[in-house]
Amino acid sequence: MHRDRKAVPGVTKARAASVALLLAATTLAGCERGSSHEAGPSATGPSGCPAAQAEAQAAVARAEKTEIPWNGPAGGPAAVPGKTIVFVAQTMTNPGVAGVAQGVREAARVIGWKVRVIDGEGTPAGIQAALGEAVALRPSGIVIGGFDPGSTSQQVARATAARIPLIGWHAVASPGPSRRPRLFTNVTTHVDDVASISARWVIARSRGNAGVVLFTDASIPFAQHKSELIRKALAACRGVRLLAYENIPIPDASSRTPREVSFLLSRFGSRWTHSVAINDLYFADAAPALRAAGEKGSGPPFNIGAGDGDPSAFQRINSGQYQAATVPEPLSLQGWQILDEFNRAFSGRPASGYVAPVHISTAANSAGATTWNPSGYRQAYRRIWAGDGRAR
Repeated sequence: MHRDRKAVPGVTKARAASVALLLAATTLAGCERGSSHEAGPSATGPSGCPAAQAEAQAAVARAEKTEIPWNGPAGGPAAVPGKTIVFVAQTMTNPGVAGVAQGVREAARVIGWKVRVIDGEGTPAGIQAALGEAVALRPSGIVIGGFDPGSTSQQVARATAARIPLIGWHAVASPGPSRRPRLFTNVTTHVDDVASISARWVIARSRGNAGVVLFTDASIPFAQHKSELIRKALAACRGVRLLAYENIPIPDASSRTPREVSFLLSRFGSRWTHSVAINDLYFADAAPALRAAGEKGSGPPFNIGAGDGDPSAFQRINSGQYQAATVPEPLSLQGWQILDEFNRAFSGRPASGYVAPVHISTAANSAGATTWNPSGYRQAYRRIWAGDGRAR
C-alpha cells in the first residue's frame, strides 16, 4: 500500500487527499502510513518485532535523559608545563573533527600549552603530508584527528621512532590504548553503543516497521565498522527493511549526497521512512534534495545521525529541518580529554580509561542547545591540572 513520492510541488493537494483516503482504508486493513507523530499506531501495521521494539523503547528512553553527571576521572597528575601539541585533522570541513580541535584549543589555554592544527583536507596525500609535517615539527604530542593511522603508516612509524606520543580521536574502532597502531589512547564513545542506539531509535520510533537508508564512508575503517554494526542492529527487527546502503566518502558528501538522495526518492518513494548516517553532515547535504522534492522538514524520512552532533545538526533538529535526532559525540569534552590524556602520558601515567556515555539529542530534550556534553568536565579537569585531584 505504498505510494511513490513525487518531486513536483503541485501535487500537494492531491497527495493530501490520497493520504486521507489511504488512512481511511487502512483503518480496516491494518496497514497505516507513517506520520511525524511518535505516538499512535505503527507506521505499517502491527509491530514487526514486539520484543525488540519494547527493548528499543526502553533503551532510547534511557539515552534521551539529559541530566548526565560527570563520571570521568576525579584525579590525575598536575599539569606538566611547556608542551606543544599538533592536531592533524582528517579535514576541517568535517564538523566533528573541527569541534574536537576547538575543544583542544580551549583546553590548551587552560593548561598553558601551545596547539597547532594542520588540515589534511580529506585526501590520502593531504593527510600523509599533514602528519609528515607534524612529525617534522617535533612537538610534544600529535593528535590523529579522525583518520585511519594505517593510511599513514610511514609517518606513524617516524613519530614512534621519535618518541612522540600519539593520541587518536576516532582513529580506531575502540576507545583506549592501541598497540597496532601504537596510540597512547584513542578517544571516542563506544562505537557499538552508538550504532546500537541509533538502530534502536529507528525501531522504537517506527514501532518496528521501517524502510531505512544507511549512509556511510567505507574509506574510513572506523566509519565502515560503525555502519556494519548499525546494519546488524537494524536486522534485529524483521519489520525493518534496509532499502539502500550508500557509500559516500565524507569529502565528496556535498557533491554526491544531493544526487543520491534524489535518486533514492525516485526509486523508493514512501517506502523510505527513516535514515541513519555515520555522520550528521550527510543530512546537511541531503536537505536541499529533500526540500526540492517537496518533502516536509519534519519527515519522513526521519533522519538520525550516529555522530557527531555538531552545531549545524542541532540547528536542523531544533528547527525540524530534515533531521530528527543525533547521537552526539561530546566534542568539547573530548578535546579536553585528549589534553588530559597527553598530560598523563607526559607524567608516565596510564591512560584514564574514560569513555563518554551514549546520548540521543532531539528537539524535545535539547532545549535549543547546539552541543551536548556531560556537565562538570571543565571543573574536573581544571582541578586535576591544578594539582587538586589525588592521582589514581
